[in-house]
Amino acid sequence: MSSSSAIIDWYPGIREACNHWHGAPMLQQNLEALEQTLGQDNDACIDCAKAIVEVVCRVIVESFHTPLAPLKPVQETPSLSDWLSAAVRALKLGDIRDDKFKKLVSSHHKLAGALNDLRNQAGPASHGKDPYLERLAIHHRRSAVLASDAIVAFLHKAYLDTQLDPASSREPWERFSEHNALIDAHVGLSVETDDDGQASLQFLLPNGDVLPLAIEVSRLLYQLDREAYVEALNAVGSVNDVEVAQ
Repeated sequence: MSSSSAIIDWYPGIREACNHWHGAPMLQQNLEALEQTLGQDNDACIDCAKAIVEVVCRVIVESFHTPLAPLKPVQETPSLSDWLSAAVRALKLGDIRDDKFKKLVSSHHKLAGALNDLRNQAGPASHGKDPYLERLAIHHRRSAVLASDAIVAFLHKAYLDTQLDPASSREPWERFSEHNALIDAHVGLSVETDDDGQASLQFLLPNGDVLPLAIEVSRLLYQLDREAYVEALNAVGSVNDVEVAQ
């Protein structure tokens, strides 16, 4: 096995989480920086590993934080431990009463503390260091990345197992497959057009109520199916050419 492929095996959980939250630019940037610094045997990978854990914690906290149920750390400059504690609260991992699981959560807190200490002591990007300080050995860099990967994988798996609120979630439609199946099975759909030619979707609820949604046909096509939008545009253009010729 090549050294590069061996290094990739150090952070499978991080890659999976970053792939899931592919729409988070800062998370992707930190992953790119981690991969680059690892490939260069650069101790800055420790800073990147710590940063990825913190960003993942922030993604999770943002997914559940509301003004009525605030979860963000109150400290002016929250530490990694503060963000991890907030993520644990957001996922309600502290509500699980199993003693073994509590020890598992506690062990990840200790991992985060050790990772933060290593980053503060040896991470060259955290703050100025003694210019003649010896660089770390590869096993130190590996330990930092493995610790980061363990924490991220643990949080990501817990996040995937958590019931999200579709009203505020940034997750894609596919994330709510069970909800989607219920709606598709029991809610009907019809289309009405008013006197001004404005189309309105009528969602027929099981109790007989109707949820109207006024939306332009062009907007609906543009947002849901770009190819269909272009096809409709071409068709309209043909009709318009005929009308102009007449």
